[in-house]
This record gives sequence, structure tokens and C-alpha cells, in this order.
Amino acid sequence: MVRRAWFHCLLLALPALALAALVLYRSRMGLTSALLLLICLLLYLLLVAAALIEGLVRPLQTLSNVVSSLREGDYSFRARGAAAPDAVGELASEVNALADLLQKQRVRSLEATALLARILEVMHAPLFAFDREDTLQLVNNAGLKLLGLSNARCFGRSAKELGLEALLQAPDQTIHSFNADRKSPAGPVRWLLRKAAFRQEGAPHTLLLLADVSVPLQEEEQIAWKRLIRVLGHELANSLAPIKSIAGSLRERVDSLQGEDGTLRDFRRGLGVVESRAESLHRFVQSYRQLAQLPPPRLRPVQLGPLMEQVVLLEQRLPVKLDPGPAAMLNADPDQLEQMLINLLANAVDASLARDAQPVRASWKIAGTSVLITIEDRGLGIANAENLFVPFYTTKPSGSGVGLALAQQIARAHGGEIQLVNREDGEGARATIRLPVPEA
Repeated sequence: MVRRAWFHCLLLALPALALAALVLYRSRMGLTSALLLLICLLLYLLLVAAALIEGLVRPLQTLSNVVSSLREGDYSFRARGAAAPDAVGELASEVNALADLLQKQRVRSLEATALLARILEVMHAPLFAFDREDTLQLVNNAGLKLLGLSNARCFGRSAKELGLEALLQAPDQTIHSFNADRKSPAGPVRWLLRKAAFRQEGAPHTLLLLADVSVPLQEEEQIAWKRLIRVLGHELANSLAPIKSIAGSLRERVDSLQGEDGTLRDFRRGLGVVESRAESLHRFVQSYRQLAQLPPPRLRPVQLGPLMEQVVLLEQRLPVKLDPGPAAMLNADPDQLEQMLINLLANAVDASLARDAQPVRASWKIAGTSVLITIEDRGLGIANAENLFVPFYTTKPSGSGVGLALAQQIARAHGGEIQLVNREDGEGARATIRLPVPEA
């Protein structure tokens, strides 16, 4: 472009130089004077051409540098002469406006990226993003915790290597059960899988989001169990009462009947069995109806220390060692809280008695805004963690399957949770009750 500009300036200057030479020739001026005037004219024309070319080329070079900076992602440079009322000034103004727009968009993009990173950081739901080769490209902190791996050990690995191939192939909105912390002996957590497809740089990617639905599903199961217990309890109670009454009446009338002694004795024994079993079934049903008829807790301030000491004293089958903890005030229903602790402590003692009366230990501590109550035994441990809090399920020969379900229901009514796991330091189980501590 610069060469073309000089060439065109030379073409414009040739007529002037030729005309000046002709005028000087006709004026019969001396050769030295004529050459001096032509050289001065030529220098003047060169200076004018240089100024013209500089005025055209320099703004374009500046604009080229600004555009190059924009392409490199540096939006701090601006073109000069944007206020000039000419075509170059309009071009400079448009380039500057484009630079301002790109800078604003970059700031918004950085802010959006920072916000997304913050959201991913605080999300409790594990999130994973895989490319078309099923290679992990994005994971949040909850996902790292789920995998039990660090950032460096996750990225670039395939879904098969991470154990997520089944989730990647599973349909959307399906329930999957597996442990959130693979090193923990706790039971599996139920997750709701959400899948979505997106594109990055034109390449298809798959987004996996896992939502912990264990508590909602357990609450729905509890509601279903309550309805079932309410219906069955009502029907069975209505049937067992007349059976017991009729059996008792018939057993009393047997004595006035005439017949063989053996036959009458069999009648008495059979009716006595019917009456006794009807009474036992009635008590059995009433014990289950506790789950369906648990009233809302009547909250009031409760000192945890004295309550723990009272519960430990109630257990006389086996000495329970209570480790004193810090002073803790709970906003709870003391009767329901005591019943929950009695049920858990009774389970721990039952487990310890099954292994030659091994010791049971109870303690509590404050962790943040919660108090953690721990009851540890040295029994045989947990055989089936999935059914721990399922009503009617029990591994004890004489158990009813109500104690743990009722304890969990009481804990959740107080805004807490019970976790029952096998101990890592040997045989036995550990029950941890988390209850919120009221703000001071």
C-alpha cells in the first residue's frame, strides 16, 4: 500500500516538474539556478507526499495494532483520531466501540465463570461432565468426594476407570443406589440421576447430576408404612378383640359341659391357646401402631448431660460407660428424646450381650451447630445396612422391628438424623445421633 501511495504521488508530481522545467527553459535562466529551483520543488513535493502518506498509513497501522490486540484478547488499547470527521476517524471510532463491547463481554464472561465455579463449589449434588470419548472434563467438589479422588487424579480419566460407566449409560431420571463415601461402611445412598447434553467448541458433551433422594424416599416410605400400619392395626384390633372374648367365654362354659375328661381338657387347652394368641397379637399390633401415632414433639430446653446420665442408669443388663461431654442445651421433647436414646442403647446392649457381654460406651460432643451423640458396642456389627430403619425388619429372634424406625422418626422430627455404621477400629457398631443446637 505504501509503494502504491508513493507511485501515485510521483505520477501527480511529474506534470508539475515538467511544467516547471518548461517555464525555466523559456525564461532563459541559468542552468545552475534552474537546477536549484527544480531540486527545491522536488524536495517540497517529496515532503508533501511523505506527509500525505504518513497521514494515511499511520492511522491504518494503529488500527491494525488495535485489531491485533483484540484478537490476542487484550482489550486495553484504543485507536487515536476517533473524533476526526473523516472515514478513518469513523473507522477508528467503530474499532474503539468494538473494543469496549468485547471488554464488557469478557468481564461478564469472567464474572459468569467465577459464579459458575462458586456454584459448583458449594453444590452438595455431585456433577460430572464427559466428552464424546467418555472422558471426564468437569467435576465439582461433591463429585470428587463421591469418587474419593483428587482433582489431578480425576481429569482425563474415562467413565469406566472412575466407575461411572453405568450412570453414563443409564436413562435420565432413574434411581441408583451406591455409597457416597466408598471408604465408609454406611449403607448405600439412593441417588436420582439427571442427564443433559450440551456442546463445547462444537463437540457434544454429557452432563451428569446426582441428587441425594435417600431422605425424601425414606420419608415417603415412612408415610406408606404409617398408612399400612394404621389400616392393618384397625382391622386386626377389631377382629382380635371379639376372638379373645369368644374364646374366653367358651373356655368358661366348657366346665359345665358333660363329656369325656380328655376331650374337655383338649377343648380348654385349645380355647386357652386361641385366647392367649389373640392377646399376644393384640399387643403385637399395638406396639407397631406407635409408629403411626407418634405425636409432634413438644419442644422445650433440655440439658443433654443429665438426660444421658438418666438413660444410662435405666439400662441394668450391662454396665454402660458414659464419657462426659461439654454442656449442651437442646430444644427438644425430653420424653421422645429419652425414648430414642433408650431404643439405641438397648440395641447396643443386645449386640454386646451376644458376644460375651462386651462393653458399651456412650459420649457426646458439639460440632458446629450440632451436637453428636455416639453409642458404641462390640457386637457382631451390622449385617444388612439397607434395612436398618425399615419398620418390621429385625435380625433379633424376639425383636419387633420398631425400635430403630421409631428412633429415626424421633430424630428427624427434631431436625436431626441417626447414622448407624460398623466400627472401623474393630468389631461392633456405632450409632451417631446428630441434633441441632439452638442459637444462643
